[in-house]
Amino acid sequence: MKLILNLIACLSVSVLISACGGQIDNPSKSNVLSANSQNGSEGLAELGKIIFNDINLSEPRGTACANCHQDKLGFAGNNGGKNGVAIGSLATSVGSRNAMTNSYLGLIPSRLSFVTANNETEAVGGFFWDGRADTPELQALGPLLNPLEMNNQNSQSVVAQIASSSYSNLFQQVFGSQIFSDTDKAFSAIGVAIAAFELSRLQPYNSKYDAMVRKELSFNQTETFGMNLFMDPLKGNCAACHLMNPTSGNPKDSPFSEFTYYASGIPRNTAIPKSTDPTFYDLGLCGPDRALPTLPLDVAPNITIENFCGKFRMPSLRNVADRPAYMHNGIFKDLETVVRFYSTRNSNPHFWYGQSVSNDLPLKYLKNIEVAKAPFNRPSAAGPALSEDEINAIVAFLKTLSDRQ
Repeated sequence: MKLILNLIACLSVSVLISACGGQIDNPSKSNVLSANSQNGSEGLAELGKIIFNDINLSEPRGTACANCHQDKLGFAGNNGGKNGVAIGSLATSVGSRNAMTNSYLGLIPSRLSFVTANNETEAVGGFFWDGRADTPELQALGPLLNPLEMNNQNSQSVVAQIASSSYSNLFQQVFGSQIFSDTDKAFSAIGVAIAAFELSRLQPYNSKYDAMVRKELSFNQTETFGMNLFMDPLKGNCAACHLMNPTSGNPKDSPFSEFTYYASGIPRNTAIPKSTDPTFYDLGLCGPDRALPTLPLDVAPNITIENFCGKFRMPSLRNVADRPAYMHNGIFKDLETVVRFYSTRNSNPHFWYGQSVSNDLPLKYLKNIEVAKAPFNRPSAAGPALSEDEINAIVAFLKTLSDRQ
């Protein structure tokens, strides 16, 4: 317990971030422990599970973390929202982004960084679609204060609710009997506990794919065909970004993301209230849900932050088949449509965008859309990258990435 308390006091963080896709939260000082060193603490993880599922930690009551991150939906879910983005504790509170899964958070590099290799600079890591949270602990805290999500007035009200809860004694057992006397530390401890639960319980590596990697079973013919298409640089080329190693014998060698940022030219989701305003654009790394990140001094002089506008962090594909919506704006509702978009974006752009070149980025940022990597480097006249049978085979493979409940 002393170790936990000492570590909580080590770090001071100035901004709390939202999770399900709303706005930047109100600034609040918070001391946050990295939960990675605490994954072995069963009590801490169990406490995090209780908090994660507590529907009393919203205003009005009724919305828990689990509402946006349901186990049966691949730890995504949008609180029942049908337009592809999350609904908050108020029925009138609708965000602008699809809730990302919070399974396998331990795979994501902490803190957004910019890496230069082979004369190319890429953004990597950080939590949420735009990397605005440095750690899983901050990711967990943000929704509590976001008016479009759990809508609590301040950290004090959240801490008071937990202090009067049925599990307040467990909270004190884990963090010390005096934890509720310091609101900042107590609020930080909430994030620590939730992150410990997520990092210890939500990455079991028990999917059919994982069993195949461990040579416990074999894929059927369609799944094998889909996996080969997924890896084929001349077909899906999915594995170029969604990294995997099916022959290593270790499922942890297959994160199914490199956690970099891309502008894939995703169509506008006009079902989102904000998107009915033609002047509104969600620019990912360039906001509006985060402040502009600062580039390192060693980037080439021709690289500016505007090169990253419209880019979003690539999620892992683990549990992807269980999710109710896809892409940062939730525009697609099934995997077949997602794979078909990748196959036909270049060959049939009018189907996806109407008459415009791209309908969800300002013209000055169209140059940021990915056109160099297959299948997005395919000439329009070459037709779709994949046949319908090939699309279905890739989807069959993606379904093998779902963990057993």
